[in-house]
Amino acid sequence: MNKFIALLFFSLFVSCADSSVMQPFDKSQKPAEVNIKGYSKPDVLQLRLNGTPVTINGSTSYTDKIETRLNFVLDEGETDRLGVYNNETGAEVAHYNITYDNINDYKTLNFFNLPGIFLQTSAVKPQVNLGKVGFEFIFPNLGEYSGTALKNVKGVLKRENGVVLAEFDNIGKDNFTAVKIYSFFSNTAPVYLELYKPGTSDPYTGSEIIKVKIKQDMGANLIVLQEKMENGILMVKGEIDVADYL
Repeated sequence: MNKFIALLFFSLFVSCADSSVMQPFDKSQKPAEVNIKGYSKPDVLQLRLNGTPVTINGSTSYTDKIETRLNFVLDEGETDRLGVYNNETGAEVAHYNITYDNINDYKTLNFFNLPGIFLQTSAVKPQVNLGKVGFEFIFPNLGEYSGTALKNVKGVLKRENGVVLAEFDNIGKDNFTAVKIYSFFSNTAPVYLELYKPGTSDPYTGSEIIKVKIKQDMGANLIVLQEKMENGILMVKGEIDVADYL
């Protein structure tokens, strides 16, 4: 009798085991680590991973320096959404779709959320000696209004009298240029950045020289260039200095 019960139990066990083998295995998974290094001022932000607020130092809303590390599991074939939201209005500022295949592109996320612009880049204030002026440039919305397909432009920084202070071979959308330094010469006089197609003396768009008036401050200046339309005319502004926030 005992042998019969044991045999019946073994048969049932094998039957159940065979049934489970017929089911598909769980999807492939891999661990994900995303290092976030951001800054926001004056807006207060909230990060949400798949709709769930991210807690940083005990809070689900944050301003100024925003740094944290997210660890989660990615399933092959699925998308995890990391959103950046204005905490007061609830409006989405930016989002990132992170997948099993593209996680290496999101090992580190850098951003600056400043009045009127969201920069997806990193920035380090360069060392500039006393009595010197240093400039770096980035052009995140290049082509938005001009329609140009260029990925970068050449910049020539000049005084009002046309004297060249510095040249920037490649001012692009994604990263600040290397710093260029010259001797400080005035508390009030602006400088002008002329923009050309790379490697030429041709305006990067249109036929007229594009000249950007920029306020110079002693020390480091990390200027964000922006295409804008004013009264139907294309303009390029350089009014945001990220160095003010570092």
